[in-house]
Amino acid sequence: MTKKRATIYDIALELGISPSSVSKALNNYRGASKKLKEMVNKKAIELDYKHNSTAANLRRGSSKTIGVIVPHINQHFFSDAIAGIEEVCFENNHNLIICQSQESYKKESISIDTLIHQNVDCIIISISAETKSSDYLEQIRNNHIHLIQFDRYLEDVDSWRVVNNNKEASYGAVSQLIKQGYKRIAFLGGPEHLIAFKNRKEGYLQAIREAGLSIPYNFIVDCAFSREEAMHEALSMLAMPEPPDAFFNVSDYQSLGIVSAAEQLGLKIPEQLGVFGFANETFTELVKPTLSSVNQRSKYMGRSAANVYFTHLINGKSNPEIKKEITIEAEIMPRQSSTKK
Repeated sequence: MTKKRATIYDIALELGISPSSVSKALNNYRGASKKLKEMVNKKAIELDYKHNSTAANLRRGSSKTIGVIVPHINQHFFSDAIAGIEEVCFENNHNLIICQSQESYKKESISIDTLIHQNVDCIIISISAETKSSDYLEQIRNNHIHLIQFDRYLEDVDSWRVVNNNKEASYGAVSQLIKQGYKRIAFLGGPEHLIAFKNRKEGYLQAIREAGLSIPYNFIVDCAFSREEAMHEALSMLAMPEPPDAFFNVSDYQSLGIVSAAEQLGLKIPEQLGVFGFANETFTELVKPTLSSVNQRSKYMGRSAANVYFTHLINGKSNPEIKKEITIEAEIMPRQSSTKK
């Protein structure tokens, strides 16, 4: 049989004193005598008493816990962002509960329900690929829980958000491809209802227009988000009479799919095909050739998202004159896959 967890009432019963006296001694109140504190702490050790911080925090009106929901825990971008959030939570004596949606709206909704029932003080979320409705995000606000969106967000939700300069970063990456002599640059995108991917597409199109390049309509695919989908689309395009000579992608996993397609067709990267991705996943520096990417500075993004709560929201007061958006400048990382010269 599992041993019942000791409470302050058990300590009080053992010592023949009131539970309030036990509480004062355990919490080191000034009104509690040194003798009382010594006696209570000794008995607490004997009974293996553990302080119930959750109950104590709830009595103070705060759980001192933040919930995080990301599409994938095992992707470097999101794991690094979580590491940044965790560092800030630790610095501020807060706990962290981590959930993953696996790009599923249903799983994301269940995670939100779970975190609401866990009485978290704040939810930091990067939206799943399937999420188009803001209903569950509004539930967070309706339960008086602070909401912060990062990287991927829904524009119609009134919340703080921490994002990259996606349009400018994409423009810079595609401009680098153009400077290397690539002229038929294809685009593989993500879910267009998410602003991050929409902005990355706009940066691509701006760079193409300004360079005076003509791109066939079927060189632009808006939602080939996985490695497998990217490989399929790349094989299809590369079989055309006039195929692309480069790909710009909104994800490094798409870049892996294009590398696989190039290997199947015997195409050399970067001599015959340029590849440029987004997120600067760990594997981009490990594969051969190394993959060009955009460094989103994910750990700093995570720290910035958590700091929004501790700087602007924790006291329940938000200055309406402050813009509720923080932009993290991304870094263009040209590597072997896009460097011919």
